[in-house]
Amino acid sequence: MTATTTPDANISPSPMSYRHLGRSGLVISALAYGNWLTHGDQISEAQAITCVHKALDLGITTFDTADVYAATAAEKALGRALHGIRRESVEICTKVYWPTGTGRNDRGLSAKHIKESCEASLRRLGTDHIDLYQAHRFDYETPIEETLRAFDDLVRSGKVLYVGVSEWKATQIEAALGCADERGFDRIVSNQPQYSILWRVIESEVTPTCQHYGIGQIVWSPLAQGILTGKYRPGTPPPAGSRATDPNGGGFVKGFLRDDILTRVEQLGALASQTGCTLAQLSLAWVLNRPGISAAIVGATRPEQLEENVGALAVPFSEDLARQIDMIMDPVVVRDPSLTESPASRP
Repeated sequence: MTATTTPDANISPSPMSYRHLGRSGLVISALAYGNWLTHGDQISEAQAITCVHKALDLGITTFDTADVYAATAAEKALGRALHGIRRESVEICTKVYWPTGTGRNDRGLSAKHIKESCEASLRRLGTDHIDLYQAHRFDYETPIEETLRAFDDLVRSGKVLYVGVSEWKATQIEAALGCADERGFDRIVSNQPQYSILWRVIESEVTPTCQHYGIGQIVWSPLAQGILTGKYRPGTPPPAGSRATDPNGGGFVKGFLRDDILTRVEQLGALASQTGCTLAQLSLAWVLNRPGISAAIVGATRPEQLEENVGALAVPFSEDLARQIDMIMDPVVVRDPSLTESPASRP
């Protein structure tokens, strides 16, 4: 039995829902549009603009990118795609940490790199402020006080409205909150971890910590690099044109291409069919109904993918359905709290 569903079983797009980002006042769309591995790389700029405009038509207002995506080209593409859109109607999120140049200070979370990277991101995005500026990873070589002071300076200057982190451990998040409270810096309001039916590492420590402190989760890879769309089959080579065959994105999906995982995913696809939705819709609905989730980031190379994704908001999700998913998937779920991300992943 395959993991796909027939077209007439697909739940149609539902009106977008909106949620506060943690306990902050910022309201974001439950599905965010992300352009990692797509804009400036996998698809043309014309396709990128088409997808961004479709996202807007579907009610998606939150757009996630990073300076490092496509060697800064992704930010430029997003900025051009949003050109002419009323700035107050969207939330633009980007990140800083990974190298964007060859210089010794073109990386990390030093005050120098953060402030210079912010100015560069503002230019590429064509905006005067960033709604959510995120530390793309934890920097073990820079004092956390220096990092938070630089973020606070950007907030006080109006160039950044909110600050967050990505793939930080629970202890690191607590340290950042303690430092901010002690010194009067602006607090982080979000964390961006990997999270899906297959990858549940955050549940043991990160999720409860963030819930306690009011930190919202904007999760990436809710479809496990496309595994939870049903396009990959056990015992069968990846289909041509899929992410697994892409020279740039293939390394990010290989860890999930195991027959024991793909067999379970096929069973999950059958459950989706019984529910009256696609596997992708069921997988997104699962994420959106988990504790502490403010939004799930979805990517797209075609507008119809976004239409399908938004249909997840209409899936009749229940505790019984969640239990059935666990019964199918538990043997292959990754929950090791010592892991913060899958091998080679860098969203």
